[in-house]
Amino acid sequence: MRTELVSEPGDANRPNEDFAGVGLPASGQGGCVIVLDGVTPPKGETGCLHSVPWFTAWLGGALMELTVSGRDLTLPEILSRAIARTAGAHADTCDLSHPRTPQATAALARWSAETVEYLVLSDAALLLKAADGTVVPVLDDRLARLPRTALATEALVDANLRNKEGGFFTAAADPAVSARAVTGTAPRAGVRALAALTDGATRWTETFHEGDWTALFDLVAKEGARSLVNRVRKLETADSEERTFLRRSKSHDDATVVYAEL
Repeated sequence: MRTELVSEPGDANRPNEDFAGVGLPASGQGGCVIVLDGVTPPKGETGCLHSVPWFTAWLGGALMELTVSGRDLTLPEILSRAIARTAGAHADTCDLSHPRTPQATAALARWSAETVEYLVLSDAALLLKAADGTVVPVLDDRLARLPRTALATEALVDANLRNKEGGFFTAAADPAVSARAVTGTAPRAGVRALAALTDGATRWTETFHEGDWTALFDLVAKEGARSLVNRVRKLETADSEERTFLRRSKSHDDATVVYAEL
């Protein structure tokens, strides 16, 4: 089995808000991949004493433990329990009902000898390479389907769209959000490899349109995860002045790629 993990902050002067992990149990039976992308809040009140990296570290740690050890739990159940555990760690000190409470997008995959299970929440991405070479993207596209006018201001997003019906959902403080995730199961024999990515890495396809999901997957498989992140950084830098592609987002985003050949 080949695994590879690269996670790089968008700004060397700010902490990386992503979390990534690969779990390979000692039994040798299966494994898991976990990627979280912490949501950078706008300047202002969040209702929480803790940083986004604190949140993603707690949530990611809980997900890793439960995904590896809780083989009797489904991935939505695991996400629900991990959110509840993380919320419990700061419910006494923070206002977890605040719309900007620390939160994250998520992509999880777990495999056994028989199956590959997957879960995606918000704009993280999971790519599955089938036995015939086809690359199947698993995406939660609710945020992408919203009209750009609806995303005009953070206040509007917080009030009407964030973790609301008709909007989009992230892993924050409500365990029930796990039911909103995109989930599924595939036969293990039908999946040769997979890649989980935060949207800072998927910019190569989704923002700069350098290639489709198959081209992105092939790039990671052949040249490595570092090559994809380096290419994204070059594209971001080239666009930093004209901002033809990055009209409404940060110039450089945290970028994480986890690749596993099963």
